[in-house]
Amino acid sequence: MNRPNFVRVAFCLCAAFTFLAGCGSQLPASNGLLPAAVQPARPAPKGGALLYISDTLTSDVYVYSYPKGKLVTTLQDFSVPGGECVDASGDVFVANTGDSDILEYAHGGKAPIAKLKDPGYFPVGCSVDPQSGNLAVTNFPFNGSGQGDVVIYNQAKGRPKHHYADAAIADMLLCSYDGSGNLFLDGLTSASAFAFAELPKGASKLTDITLDRSIVSAGGVEWDGKYVAVGDQSTSTIYQFSISGTSGTEEGSTQLSGATQIFQFWIDGTKLIGPDSGAADAGIWNYPAGGAPVKTIAGLYAPLGAVVSR
Repeated sequence: MNRPNFVRVAFCLCAAFTFLAGCGSQLPASNGLLPAAVQPARPAPKGGALLYISDTLTSDVYVYSYPKGKLVTTLQDFSVPGGECVDASGDVFVANTGDSDILEYAHGGKAPIAKLKDPGYFPVGCSVDPQSGNLAVTNFPFNGSGQGDVVIYNQAKGRPKHHYADAAIADMLLCSYDGSGNLFLDGLTSASAFAFAELPKGASKLTDITLDRSIVSAGGVEWDGKYVAVGDQSTSTIYQFSISGTSGTEEGSTQLSGATQIFQFWIDGTKLIGPDSGAADAGIWNYPAGGAPVKTIAGLYAPLGAVVSR
């Protein structure tokens, strides 16, 4: 898919996820029924961990008990929701791609408590700095031939205070802070090739990173507590990298058996949650062991983002 056609395709819902997830996927055919996740759900629990999964086809975010995976509520009124992230208080942020904003929900809340505008861009991914509480959001541009960027909202409030672009990255996709406040992100070059960069803590510009493992189809980026985990949708594999300067060295890998097309993933200690657009479900795997999923949440159409809130 060439970049000039992106915006037109992105908002034909069936094709929107195909692009964001690396192209070439097929969404499951509708049988005329609502997916299981849209059916009436129980009231949200007052406490306990919750799993949030965004679905770009239904434009809803489904909230499940975790780790049981029982649907407790459905958040609605999104426009092509994308990646998700969470802060230290358990507030969940959803990149509301189609409306160029980011919606914040309190843990278990049914209505947004804040809306952060992202004017001029389509937000795709986000991450909260565990040290400062700042919110980073990765964007691709309205204009298919324009330049994407990453923006920073101080204390996850107001309007973005900092904008960072990279001539080597046309469309920025997903991002993750590490425990020290360094931000890592992936994206696509103008030729739709994989690209990777870091915004070191306190830096005024992005640093391009060369990984020693080729990534064919850009997937998620997530700090696992020791390494930067980077997904490749083409192989359903998560690779762990140590980063030094402008280089990333592969330290291990996690094969997600049974996965077909996972864009964003979320690492929760010894578990990895992966919304699978190709299979219309979400799998939970042991991490970093991988192998077959230990649990599958069915009843989705085109799931993209996932995050666990406590």
